[in-house]
Amino acid sequence: MNEFLTGVENFFANVGALDAIKVTFIMAITSTFISAVLGITLGLLLERHDFLGKKMIIRINRTLMGVPPVVIGLLVYLLLMRRGPLGSLSLLFTIRGMILAQTMIITPIISGMVYAHAARSAPSIRQFAKTMGASKWQTNLLLLKEMKHEIYFAIVTGFGRSISEVGAVMLVGGNIKGSTRTMTTAISLLKSQGIFTEGIVLGIILLVMAFILQWMADYFREEETIDENY
Repeated sequence: MNEFLTGVENFFANVGALDAIKVTFIMAITSTFISAVLGITLGLLLERHDFLGKKMIIRINRTLMGVPPVVIGLLVYLLLMRRGPLGSLSLLFTIRGMILAQTMIITPIISGMVYAHAARSAPSIRQFAKTMGASKWQTNLLLLKEMKHEIYFAIVTGFGRSISEVGAVMLVGGNIKGSTRTMTTAISLLKSQGIFTEGIVLGIILLVMAFILQWMADYFREEETIDENY
């Protein structure tokens, strides 16, 4: 038993698994939160207002939803490198720089999904609110309430993209052990070294973490639905 515990301890120490888990959570949660605020706001504003060039912005947003993350990572790297426009901020090879890259990846996904849902349902919701004599503020609250499940799905999708990202965080973070190494970059490193067992273990841990978070989100959503039925 002692040998097993020692082996587990050595494994976590060698690959920096505990630090990788911490970095992964900090990066994923923070970038998803920022992207949710920006994406939901941009998606709703884009649906609400008509202006010159709107169709082009929608096309650009849809393009960014599917852009390879490594391209965003390269762009952020060029911005944050010492001779880059934002080099003075010293964000390269830091968690903050990785959060910036992840935010640029996730925000178009959330805004695009929110816009798509809002374009289908928002006009009828606003019409209903108008017939009930609701104010602008009440109408906006009703819109958010009626779209909460779609917004929830967009946020979960963004979080899933963040927690599974490799290319962008590898470029911007540098995969530094104990500092910017995430679970996915640790798995990539182990694979390149031919250490498959440890990589599989980390992959299972990552899947379990994602499952628990997803289960908790579904649980609270079901609880809310039950309360509404009462």
